[in-house]
Amino acid sequence: MADEEAPQGVLLSGEANVAVRIKLEREARGWSTNTLSDRLNEAGFDMNPSGVWRIENGKRRINLDEAIGFAEVFGLDLRNLVGPPQLAAKARAMELIDAVVHAFRQTQRANATYATARDALDAYLAEHPDVRREADVMVSNAIAEASASHLATTYEPRNDAVNHAQEA
Repeated sequence: MADEEAPQGVLLSGEANVAVRIKLEREARGWSTNTLSDRLNEAGFDMNPSGVWRIENGKRRINLDEAIGFAEVFGLDLRNLVGPPQLAAKARAMELIDAVVHAFRQTQRANATYATARDALDAYLAEHPDVRREADVMVSNAIAEASASHLATTYEPRNDAVNHAQEA
């Protein structure tokens, strides 16, 4: 498949994203390649205007230190700089996407930890069937209590919200 035919989904390669984003960010600020080069140099990242142009136009690869420099000069998080250019103007969308992905990864780790703990308990109870019933009841009660507490704190209105609604 040729590059022109490649699907333009949300995620492109990080390096292609950076090249597009650098140009978008530079132009949005009304900066020339000279101005951007000067700002990078002032921030301690050695870059000449030709290097900026070559990176923006895919003629030169960008290294990690340079990407960090561009992110710093533009005041962007590095993850935002390498993110999809379609979301460039939507920095908040990138933050929220990052939060969702992070939460999903935490959930996956928590599920793996739960499965490991449950497997260890099941193995123990297979060797000690005399305590299985009590252990199962304790686990069920603890999970039910934790679920009820979570639901109460997540979905019940807070007292200050209720008081504010009653005052209105």
